[in-house]
Amino acid sequence: MPLALFFLAWFVAPFLLLVIISLFDTAEFRALGLRQYGKFFTDGYSLGVLWDTLELGFLVTAVCLPLAYALGLVYVAGGPHRRTLILFLIMMPMLTSAVVRTFAWIVILGREGIVNNTMLALGLWGTPVRLLYTWGGLVLALAQIQLPLMALPVINSLLKLDRNIVDAAEALGASRLRRLCTVIVPLTLPGALAGALLVFAASTTAFITQTLVGGGRIVLMPLNIYQQAVGVQDWPFAAALSVVFTVSILVITYVLNAAAQRRMRGIDAA
Repeated sequence: MPLALFFLAWFVAPFLLLVIISLFDTAEFRALGLRQYGKFFTDGYSLGVLWDTLELGFLVTAVCLPLAYALGLVYVAGGPHRRTLILFLIMMPMLTSAVVRTFAWIVILGREGIVNNTMLALGLWGTPVRLLYTWGGLVLALAQIQLPLMALPVINSLLKLDRNIVDAAEALGASRLRRLCTVIVPLTLPGALAGALLVFAASTTAFITQTLVGGGRIVLMPLNIYQQAVGVQDWPFAAALSVVFTVSILVITYVLNAAAQRRMRGIDAA
């Protein structure tokens, strides 16, 4: 009950306030209606920004998932010292501010950054390449920042996996790739799903990283909401953007979770 009340006070109540603000037709809060939602769904620019933001979340999740399994398999196969080292390397970035990690990526990806200087020194590039303020740079930075959110649930699922099942598949002649795809991944799907949902939600709403690494050239939903609220001072439209964005993430989360649950019931029945 205390947790439910806390959740009600700090999530549901502000969200309801957002919904109420979004129902005002004008920025002066003079009339109620659905004009702001009509404005969003008839605006190709706003719809494109929403699509780009959701696409970014899927791309970052797709990059983090195989990296998390690679880390997890190395962790499970290692001894106590290796496990301690891997866990330390995973947890250490989480102890650092996202702002600091984002600025580190600006230094790495900049025109005079580590990557460009290294490639130029090796003679692989003739001139500096623009890595900052690009989709590739943004996906890479977010994948590194959000990777712990994926790695920890995957590692936890791998630790709970019955090793006898994997050994049985190996004894029946299954290759490493086949064991991974048909045994390990399906049986650790709950951990992968939990990590995927965390990474997807965190990367789509990562205002600081999106803004700094994107440099304002890549406009996504968090920046768009900020511009409407602070720059244009159109709070009802900003609230409508926030509501649509939140509902979109919740719907995708629900659909993915439901699909994974059906998949797990199929595996259990088999």
